[in-house]
Amino acid sequence: MSASEHPLGISFEFFPPNTEVGHEKLMDVRDRLAVIDPTFFSVTYGAGGSTRKRTFNTVNAVSSSGVCTAPHLSCIGSDRGELREILSEYRERGVKRLVALRGDLPSGMGARSELRYANELVEFVREETGDHFEIAVAAYPECHPQADNYQRDLENFARKMNAGANIAITQYFFTADAYFHFVERARAIGIEQPIIPGIMPITNYTKLARFSDSCGADIPRWVRKQLESYGDDSESIQKFGTEVISRMSERLLDGGAPGLHFYTLNQAEPSLNVLRNLGITSA
Repeated sequence: MSASEHPLGISFEFFPPNTEVGHEKLMDVRDRLAVIDPTFFSVTYGAGGSTRKRTFNTVNAVSSSGVCTAPHLSCIGSDRGELREILSEYRERGVKRLVALRGDLPSGMGARSELRYANELVEFVREETGDHFEIAVAAYPECHPQADNYQRDLENFARKMNAGANIAITQYFFTADAYFHFVERARAIGIEQPIIPGIMPITNYTKLARFSDSCGADIPRWVRKQLESYGDDSESIQKFGTEVISRMSERLLDGGAPGLHFYTLNQAEPSLNVLRNLGITSA
């Protein structure tokens, strides 16, 4: 079965822009990707509310496209009262989806959070709002960088799903077998909800390598070496990167993945290039 024959859920992640120029650019990206009729857009959220206002504004702007928009919600740096206010505001704005995360503690900020883990945040959202929100949580096929070991990380993941999450979205990866192994292990312990692979298009090797090293996403040696060989040739990097991600995505879909969630970095073309290769869009 080819990728174009799969009944897919395609979604895209954005981050709140810092400038008006960045906002205008994102609106163009939103419009280009909305043509594909994605399942949802998601919008990231700064730890401790550092981008709370920008997140609200971006959610409003992105959702005006008519595509369901899922704000990220982090429990680190916020108490129950603040989280309750945020949930109330999202309900008033008609938001139906959330991405519930633990979040990272900002530098120099005290640990004042009442909720320490994502499973506690999911439980809180359910207690406060019932089934109003469809909740997505994070999954780590290659293991969370702070986890003691793979089994412990899998148990933490199960706690989030059992707390009331509807779906999981994975950290990006570059080895399809890591995803398949993780899903197999999750199913073996009774997790039945969809686990959507997170996809990071390759556009800049230096930035990708730095970020991947910090978040625990492994770049296979052969991919690293090929990207290194291109030096500053961004066109070759992007062409090779698109091919690598397209092949992996096709294998994921053919292997039963329920969709693809693209980490866009507020760019349209890298994700569209992959989707064109998969025969999912001609946009």
